[in-house]
Amino acid sequence: MTVNEIRQKFIKYFEGKGHVVMPSSSLIPKDDPSVLITTAGMQQFKKWFSNEIKPKYPKTLTIQKCVRTNDIEEVGDKTHLTFFEMLGNFSFGDYFKEESIKWGLEFVEKELGVDRSRIWVSIFAGDDKTPRDDDSEKIWQSLGITDIREFGREDNFWGPTGTEGACGPTTEIYVDDIEIWNLVFNEYYMQPDGILLPLESKGVDTGAGLERVAAKINDLKNVFETDELFQIVKTVQKLSEKTDTKAEKIITDHLRAATFMLADGIRPSNLDRGYVLRRLVRRAVRYGKLIDIKEQNMCSKVAEKIIE
Repeated sequence: MTVNEIRQKFIKYFEGKGHVVMPSSSLIPKDDPSVLITTAGMQQFKKWFSNEIKPKYPKTLTIQKCVRTNDIEEVGDKTHLTFFEMLGNFSFGDYFKEESIKWGLEFVEKELGVDRSRIWVSIFAGDDKTPRDDDSEKIWQSLGITDIREFGREDNFWGPTGTEGACGPTTEIYVDDIEIWNLVFNEYYMQPDGILLPLESKGVDTGAGLERVAAKINDLKNVFETDELFQIVKTVQKLSEKTDTKAEKIITDHLRAATFMLADGIRPSNLDRGYVLRRLVRRAVRYGKLIDIKEQNMCSKVAEKIIE
């Protein structure tokens, strides 16, 4: 199944459930000084979740371009990327845990064709700040899922993006050893001082990394073998005359991130998001030298393939 086929299946499925398709927001967050770069699909809806702005629609879906550099040292392994697309469906006071979990499982099994024997799920174990997510456990059990594992706040409590905003416990869908979908139940608003307040209207925020999903359901060794990323990898290999190196994967990822950041108006600098862009380009150039790429215009040559 190609990456684009997965995109189209996701759109068709959740449109069928009454979600309105909305475009990806820019990588430069709008009216949100608490974050430098768009890292998640829910960021354009932060004020919808908090009811600062009345939601235009009760439920939406997006395929959001995201940049995250917190795991930059892991890029080049099976799953990590700094730039990726996030499939997301959202509810603003409409449906909550039951529908979100049911639809998530149905999409993974029926639309993506994943056998149930490969699926297990996680729930929030609870702590001294927030209770255990017993509701999600009961819903999973009602759907016949028996492999349910509990994890703490680091793994199964999401948000907020930035210093304040909507957040809540999560339940995650795993296929074999890889988490492919995170279902966030926004029940709280975190203040800048870390205090959690109950939200007036509960919401759902889900995220499935497109490249990770494509790699897993196609039984590929890593995300760089997915059909779109592999075209960029092959371009790097042609320049280096080497194959199957970690460096070629890092170059592919970093220059893809840089190309999309530039397209959204970010420019290299010593500060803030401009520094993030500069760092990505510099790392790509460094790894190009490590695999003996002689082409002086390596970055633009690879960018041409990304744009294509």
